[in-house]
Amino acid sequence: MRGAISAPTARVIDVVELLARPGSDRLRYSDIARELDLTLATTHAILKTLSDRGWVSRDPTGKTFTLGPGLAGVAAAVDTRPFAAAARAATIELAAEFGCAASVTERLGDSLVITAFEGGERAWPGDRIPYAPPFGAVFAAWDTAKERRAWIERAAASTAPLAERIDQTLNRIRDRGFDVDCTSPALGQAASLLGTLGTGAIALPSNIRETLDQLIGEFMTAGFPHADSGEPQTVAAITTPVLDARGHAVLLLSVHPLVELPAERIDAIGAHLLRTTAAITGSSGTQGFR
Repeated sequence: MRGAISAPTARVIDVVELLARPGSDRLRYSDIARELDLTLATTHAILKTLSDRGWVSRDPTGKTFTLGPGLAGVAAAVDTRPFAAAARAATIELAAEFGCAASVTERLGDSLVITAFEGGERAWPGDRIPYAPPFGAVFAAWDTAKERRAWIERAAASTAPLAERIDQTLNRIRDRGFDVDCTSPALGQAASLLGTLGTGAIALPSNIRETLDQLIGEFMTAGFPHADSGEPQTVAAITTPVLDARGHAVLLLSVHPLVELPAERIDAIGAHLLRTTAAITGSSGTQGFR
């Protein structure tokens, strides 16, 4: 949705999201104000309103704030979204079966949001990353031609060879049915930094911009292993899409081995994920297609 944002609304949402984070159950209102860089008066007004609606509860002894029972109805409504509950349940099963973290990622405008994470401590639901190369490739691979081009252009607006390389990578992901990300956590953080620089918030000289585009292209191709190499690959994530009736990805289901895997094992996990996402699609009464 385009247009002006509401700053007061954003501040309320910031408070709710802060209290939703693990380990935030000991925050007093002064802590919340400091964490979000709000005035004490603004923080007090937000917490008072949220408390009156039952969205926030205050411990009278410790004077700390937590999310309240008034959010139960909101959470129940979220759980009724197509595929959401089934995908979240699948992360629990996948984490137990493969002994590693599993996650659900959804798209929200120009951001990707982690809406479920089981079996690890690297992320928590609500974490967001920009929907731009190299992030969200599986969404782009199953999107319309127009939306795919828009995603590619966020990293390659003026570089035709880079755009072609990224487009070919998306085709390979779609042909295979799942994505295999072999970037290390450190490289993932570097890619996130490059994505932030590429948003245009900071003016960059043309030569730096060209280098930035080239690096983003390297991240895209580095994350896709060569199946015929015969060498084990350190796999950060294996990801499959849950498709709607139009054949577009509505959410992504991933496992995060973070260990070296031979090609046969990668393919076996990918096939398992494909069966899982197909079952999720079928459970809603719709049939996705590639």
